[in-house]
Amino acid sequence: MSALNSENCSFQYQLHQTHQLLDGNCLLFLIILGKILLNILTLGMKRKNTHQNFLEYFCISLAFADLLLLVNISIISYFRDFVLLGIRFTKYHICLFIQIVSFTYGFLHYPVFLIACIDYYLNFSKATKLPFKCQKVCYFFTVILIWISVLTYVLGDPAVYQSLKAQNVYSHQCPFYIGAQSYWLSFSMVTILFMGFITSWSEVITLVQAVRITSYMNETILYFPFSSHSSYTMNSKKILLPKLIICFLGTWLPFVLLQVIILLLKVQIPAYIEMNIPWLYFVNSFLIATIFWFNCHKLNLRDMALPVDPFVNWKCCFIPLILRNFEQIEKPITVIIC
Repeated sequence: MSALNSENCSFQYQLHQTHQLLDGNCLLFLIILGKILLNILTLGMKRKNTHQNFLEYFCISLAFADLLLLVNISIISYFRDFVLLGIRFTKYHICLFIQIVSFTYGFLHYPVFLIACIDYYLNFSKATKLPFKCQKVCYFFTVILIWISVLTYVLGDPAVYQSLKAQNVYSHQCPFYIGAQSYWLSFSMVTILFMGFITSWSEVITLVQAVRITSYMNETILYFPFSSHSSYTMNSKKILLPKLIICFLGTWLPFVLLQVIILLLKVQIPAYIEMNIPWLYFVNSFLIATIFWFNCHKLNLRDMALPVDPFVNWKCCFIPLILRNFEQIEKPITVIIC
């Protein structure tokens, strides 16, 4: 009788364990599906006439990686237990794939940020003038190389191997890697934004109070009185900083507030969710603003084409215009499209 009770309890435990795993797999499927829909929405909302850069290519590769992960999870969840090319796949491989992807995404933030900085610096300084096709090929192979390098590092790291080995022992659990790179990047950018706002808060508030909304060239724009500068070169970092802050926060303020909440509450987000396309475009806009600020003495709009941000029109931040159609406006004004 006791043997029957023991077998019955064991069977119920395995059944409960299987239900937990299936529920977890369904939740993973919905999370990754939501992330893919967010990727599609973000790529659809961005401006189409953007210049090619490294982050654009990496965003496309990330969307493809997320889609590939969703397909793998869907296939394994549907068949549950099958053999492909001599390798047996079970439902526990879903957790294994998610863990490998989490480690890979978690280690990508610093390399991507560094390469994007170098890319914008070279493009802005015009140190290298590669043909358009050669530039596209260079970006493509750079993205492939960074994915292969990080994946190789993850699979060869002893700490990662021990974590994956522990997952095989306790297969009913599926812990996810919480990356530190995105936390420190977010902390650094929010801190720099806060310091920039504190440094020029009076100028920012003055510009915000003077802002008006109108229509210009079939676009809704923000305009405000512009100080008397006849040159197209913004050679003062102090003058440029509040305009950059208004441009940046005009588009990314909700995302900045979200980052502040995550940092204050110390929310732990799995790495496979943290690395996403909206986050990369946020970093992209921050890098463009930083490059502009450090090179404000080179911003001559008559002679150069500024990098086109997929979400923020930085060029309108610098162009002084005289719009005769506006009533009671006699001074030149700065137009900002956010």
